[in-house]
Amino acid sequence: MLTNLPTVSAWLSHAETTRRIVKDNYTHLEGDRLVTATVEENVLVQLENLRTLPAVASRLVKGDLHLHGWVYKIETGEVFAYDYPSGQFVPIAQYKPKESTLRRRTSTI
Repeated sequence: MLTNLPTVSAWLSHAETTRRIVKDNYTHLEGDRLVTATVEENVLVQLENLRTLPAVASRLVKGDLHLHGWVYKIETGEVFAYDYPSGQFVPIAQYKPKESTLRRRTSTI
């Protein structure tokens, strides 16, 4: 179906990981709850994608770049931020990132 639309096909390929995660882990959800889970998983997948970019990875290691995952809920105007310690999206007003949770941990060999 998308063979005639290569640009759309390439753009949608970025969502394949999210599609797989949702298919494998969220079969118990439907409707709005499934949409919310899909949106949130996609934000996390895209954060991981960003971490693979050399320029991003280098700055993360140096500690001069911090990635944040936010979800904007159009219906209510609410913004939710991914809270690494709890592993949950929380209302932005409750989001208090700590310096230690923002830096990527590195080990020396």
